Amino acid sequence: MNSEVQQKNPLGYEKLPKLLKGYAIPSIIAMLVSSLYNIVDQIFIGQGVGYLGNAATNVAYPLTTICLAIALLIGIGSASRFSLELGAGRKENAEIAVGNAVSMMIILGILYVIIIELFLRPLLIAFGSTDEVFPYAESYTRITAVGMPLLIVTNGMSNLARADGSPKYSMTCMLVGAIINTILDPIFIFIFDMGVAGAALATVIGQFFSFLMAANYLRHFKHITLKRHHFTPKIKECLNIASLGMSNSLNQVAITFVQIVLNNSLTYYGAMSVYGSEIPLASCGIVMKTNAILLAIIIGISQGSQPIIGFNYGAKQYDRVRGIYKLAISCNLVISLIGFLLFQFCPRQIISIFGTGDELYFTFATKFMRIFLFMVIVNGVQLISSNFFAAIGKPLKGVFLSLTRQVIFLVPLLLILPIFFGIDGIMFAAPVADTIAFLTTMILIRLEMKKMRQLEAVSH
Repeated sequence: MNSEVQQKNPLGYEKLPKLLKGYAIPSIIAMLVSSLYNIVDQIFIGQGVGYLGNAATNVAYPLTTICLAIALLIGIGSASRFSLELGAGRKENAEIAVGNAVSMMIILGILYVIIIELFLRPLLIAFGSTDEVFPYAESYTRITAVGMPLLIVTNGMSNLARADGSPKYSMTCMLVGAIINTILDPIFIFIFDMGVAGAALATVIGQFFSFLMAANYLRHFKHITLKRHHFTPKIKECLNIASLGMSNSLNQVAITFVQIVLNNSLTYYGAMSVYGSEIPLASCGIVMKTNAILLAIIIGISQGSQPIIGFNYGAKQYDRVRGIYKLAISCNLVISLIGFLLFQFCPRQIISIFGTGDELYFTFATKFMRIFLFMVIVNGVQLISSNFFAAIGKPLKGVFLSLTRQVIFLVPLLLILPIFFGIDGIMFAAPVADTIAFLTTMILIRLEMKKMRQLEAVSH
């Protein structure tokens, strides 16, 4: 049965560079478009409202990363399960995985928006909001919270469409919303003078149209046919999906946790420096969201490789699994090198895109970008590797890798180094954590590749 499935599905026999190109490019575009929602808002808010508006979107940003964590938990988890089951020739199991995933998206999306609306004030304060920034952050988040369930369904279904062999459809879902958001942002902010509320409204309207297109794919799956009973939630199936999506999800949760620690540390130590509290907060938001563009490309490569890895691992074609991993890492290193050069040699030009500020603001923001992102060239290796473990059905290793850089290494360094070096210690924490996380990743990957060769020898 397996050999028959491999012959029918291009994932089992097509050349790896062609497959990665076909899956990764639409995935990269989709991820870039997804990150553009926040980037476009940041640019127009920076030009129309000023750096307090930028600080507000930075404070609200953890809520978006938590939303993406939920979407990845279900989307990557169900896509990995879908690919593994299809590779093994178990079509009914693949159908159950998709149906249960959709039910999870809807239930968790509704619960999340209720929690945000009920506890918004304490959440924003916990995320590092100052008295000056709070009114802008609250206005922005009250509206964007409404679009969170739409974002979860869109991202989740995009992963499933990609795993089903429709990467271009997945990309188009995201593209539609981003284009609408980009058109409406300047209209609402500058023409209707709605400020941060206008940017938030433009975001939600864009997300609604992306959601409609993503939901439409439920009727157009290529390899499965969904029936009503597939959507009935089964606890075991939901746990299986969550376990496979956990590493990607925890990576987002870890980013959120780091953002909260970072915001509060910058506010605290910034108040003791010549920069004050607001300049470091606004600068951090710009640096993190600029880096999010690079991460979007790397995540796109990672997500593009996921169905290929999962299918071939399920079909026991281990040489193809190793080949696609190496190809994904090579592409990532080239992209990361370009990002490194831009962050080191053009930081002021990048920061200027996000609005104006005094010389003190530009001095700090430029320094922050250069130091904080100094080891960005190796970040993608850890990210792709954690997703690799999820794709081959070994979520615990993926979870561990997701936590290494963000939580196990970075958070302690963010708390310890500023005690000795002040606000500079916050900047240097990132490159130190990146280096240790990279070395840890290399050890785990080498061990896994050795095990895979042993499995290959046994199967032959």
